Amino acid sequence: MPAPNSAAAPRAGIMDRPYLILVLTTLFWGGNVIAGKLAVGHIDAYTLMVLRWAGALLLLLPFATRQLRADWPVLRTRWWLYLVYGALGYATFNVLVYVAAHFTSGVNTALEQVAVNIFVLAINFVLFRQRVAALQMLGVAVTIVGVALIATHGDLSRILRLDLNLGDLLVLIACFAYAAYSVILRWKPKTGWLSFLIMTISGAIIASLVYMQAFGAGFGHFLATVPTLDATAWGVVAYTILFPSILSQVLYVRGVELIGSNRASLFINLIPLFGTLGSVLLLGERFELFHLSAAILIAIGIILAEWSARRVR
Repeated sequence: MPAPNSAAAPRAGIMDRPYLILVLTTLFWGGNVIAGKLAVGHIDAYTLMVLRWAGALLLLLPFATRQLRADWPVLRTRWWLYLVYGALGYATFNVLVYVAAHFTSGVNTALEQVAVNIFVLAINFVLFRQRVAALQMLGVAVTIVGVALIATHGDLSRILRLDLNLGDLLVLIACFAYAAYSVILRWKPKTGWLSFLIMTISGAIIASLVYMQAFGAGFGHFLATVPTLDATAWGVVAYTILFPSILSQVLYVRGVELIGSNRASLFINLIPLFGTLGSVLLLGERFELFHLSAAILIAIGIILAEWSARRVR
């Protein structure tokens, strides 16, 4: 740890505060929802994915060479695990959600993403017999109700009218992929955060290229499209590189280290809230009473779950 009067001390303090860093994580991911809306008509999903991860790699690589050399003994033997992290948690989740958007509604997609926390709890129980206290489950349920209010625009009866289709199945598979990524972070090798990002982002790039070639228009289309991108497209690319691709990934991993995947994944339920607030502030959408109600419920649910988890430690 740095000395208290060093320049790095404030940063070290922030990185030891799980609630702050997990809120920032979901804030940046919520901003990614806005970026995705702005991207429509300007850049396709596969091109955005490849530019997003390739840009993050190029931005970080000049600063990471010393740490990569220091961590090389570990990276050389565990490289495959880092690539799995990137392919599963970074690329697979995004490509499935992007493809699902062609088959299902935004309401369904927003509502179904609360499954991430549920899957994390289920996987940890099945594999590690990690139990959840009743009060913690109540907190999870309250946050889900809050997210449902946002997803259904305050009319919970709309849940009964949701039509399940291929898109809904893809979103649920995406949620399971991210839940699995969250759980297997317990085996993250002891390396610096720059080394972790370089390796996992490399896995995301490889997986994104495979998905582009298998399901998109192919690499040739990508090369032809990039020179034609407009300012809006490049603005979206820049945001996704810096915030959700770099900062959020670092902060989420640190959050899981501090409080575990069960508790950290609960904060993912803030993404629909931040996405909605961003739509109001940046896209001019209306702020309704149900937005406020949902925000209160999500906050109460997270507080209940965290209070319960801290009591049983």
